[in-house]
Amino acid sequence: MLQRDRPKNIRQAVPAMQRILQRFWPQIRQQRSLLTFAGIGLLTEVFARLLAPWPLKLIFDYILIPETHNADLDWPILRSLSPQGLLLVLAIAIVATAGLRAISAYISLVNLSLAASRIITKVRAQLYAHLQRLSLSFHYQTQSGDLLTRITGDIERLRDVTVNETLPLLINTLTLFSMVGIMFWLDWELALIAMAVLPLFIISSTRLTYRIRKVARQQRRRESAMAATAAEAIGAIKVVQALSLESRLERIFSSDNQQSLEDSARTQQLSAGLQRTVEILVAIATAMVLWRGVILVQQGNATPGDLLVFITYLKSAFKPTRQLAKHMAKISKATASGERIVDLLEIVPAVRNKPDAITAPPFQGNIQFRNVHFAYDPDSLPGRLTLENISFQARAGQRIALVGPSGGGKSTLVSLLLRLYDPLAGKILIDGHDIRDYQLNSLRQQISIVLQDSILFGASISENIAYGISHTSSDSTSPRTEIRHGSRSKELKPVSQTDIEQAAQLANAHDFIMALPQGYDTLISERGSTLSGGQRQRIAIARAAIRKAPIVILDEPTVGLDRKSERSVNDALTKLTQNSTTFLITHDLRASKDFDQILYIENGRMLEHGTHSQLLAQDQHYAALYHIQSAVAKSRSTCECLEEPCLHTP
Repeated sequence: MLQRDRPKNIRQAVPAMQRILQRFWPQIRQQRSLLTFAGIGLLTEVFARLLAPWPLKLIFDYILIPETHNADLDWPILRSLSPQGLLLVLAIAIVATAGLRAISAYISLVNLSLAASRIITKVRAQLYAHLQRLSLSFHYQTQSGDLLTRITGDIERLRDVTVNETLPLLINTLTLFSMVGIMFWLDWELALIAMAVLPLFIISSTRLTYRIRKVARQQRRRESAMAATAAEAIGAIKVVQALSLESRLERIFSSDNQQSLEDSARTQQLSAGLQRTVEILVAIATAMVLWRGVILVQQGNATPGDLLVFITYLKSAFKPTRQLAKHMAKISKATASGERIVDLLEIVPAVRNKPDAITAPPFQGNIQFRNVHFAYDPDSLPGRLTLENISFQARAGQRIALVGPSGGGKSTLVSLLLRLYDPLAGKILIDGHDIRDYQLNSLRQQISIVLQDSILFGASISENIAYGISHTSSDSTSPRTEIRHGSRSKELKPVSQTDIEQAAQLANAHDFIMALPQGYDTLISERGSTLSGGQRQRIAIARAAIRKAPIVILDEPTVGLDRKSERSVNDALTKLTQNSTTFLITHDLRASKDFDQILYIENGRMLEHGTHSQLLAQDQHYAALYHIQSAVAKSRSTCECLEEPCLHTP
């Protein structure tokens, strides 16, 4: 999904760079003042480089060996000076030229560094925001390690190369063309001799640069694979250790690591080969120019100063070519990184706001599914649909239970209600309006959800609860509560500590929170691993409660909890869902007995629909499953012991 054909040669690389610049042009344009100063500094530095050898020429021709040059000085102001005075002026000129070059280099580097940092910061923020809005189908099909590499490593490589490689390359390129022009002005014959090696240089650099780019792309893929392996192993470390998968994952990681090392070594080898080739070509050009130049001086057709300027320009002009391998290797890697970022930014979310989407009004909670069809992979159709022809209606405040075998489509159904996916056919209506007519944020903000494994963030308990309704808002004038997490602070939508505590009390979480060392300011570890399952669920319920949403989704919220925690969570859920349209996904049919509607879903189809008594009377799938569960529960209840282990096995 994220791969595209990469440039295979320099000619194809130019459109790739243009594509990157075009994609980042809005961010670049915002830094035009800094880039203008950087450009002025760059041109001034090139001018200083051009001036550098001329004081030496004058020293040679008019002070050291004046007999070789009988003409007067071209600058009238210098004609009246004695040799000692002229030497002093030229010595000061050498220092002034070096100072001008240093100051201009400082100006260009500082301004470009600041501009690049600002541009990359904006691009990284845009990339992160874009990732947040890409559809679940994209995230399920893409390795998280690869995405992390793009948002960190690839972005940082662009910034580093812009400052440390692109700027020197621009300076050296301008210097090269300027000095070559002056060389032709001084002596076209010597200039042609110097340029004789240019075709060999172009051929060798083009061939080796293409190979460098190819190996660089392979290395980036290896690094992404390593990041993905590491992220998966760390994220599932409990499973890895429980199944003794450490050695297997280490072998996979080591294999990618070794191949990445080989790619890196190959890149260095190719770069070193290009540098050595360039050095030999420059040496050949220098020898040829010296041979012909000395003859011209001996014939009186040139001065030693002229030859000195020419050789200095030749060395300076071809100096960039000796560094071209290093610059091009890193720029090639950065181009590959830039294309990876642009590829990601150009992915259009499968679920997005319509151009004319409106802000959702406060919902009453009337929900209707009309002939809804859905498949996770529409391209594979015709084939089995994940959901097929689902139709039902829930009135405001009703409780609807979704039951049936695992994999039947229950979680998919509520995901469609949240617009995590869009149906292939049919409509989902809330209060009589198609949910696709509403802006995504305004729709989802009116739906609360409690999952089987609720995710908590590495922040304070207050902040985790406040996430239920809070988001950064720069245009609101309402007072805000600032909730701090360590050294960072976040400006939140108006929410008070009283609101947070009331939500926690509703979720039966206030007492255990106050028993923690720092109460609501207690920092919890990533994913809430420092809390018990019941405590995590009650904080998640508090997060859902503070939203006060008219629609609530409960996805197996009590699975895996002990009986005491289950009772506390169920009591909190009862209070949470009062006066809300509620969807409960459950495998425990006893939990759905008192619900207003029960939907039995199997293999993507709604096979039965009604109340508990109605479905029992039909004596089909639901009734059969309910009788089995009742028998198992009765068998288990006979072996419950108060103080001794139960020895009965049902």
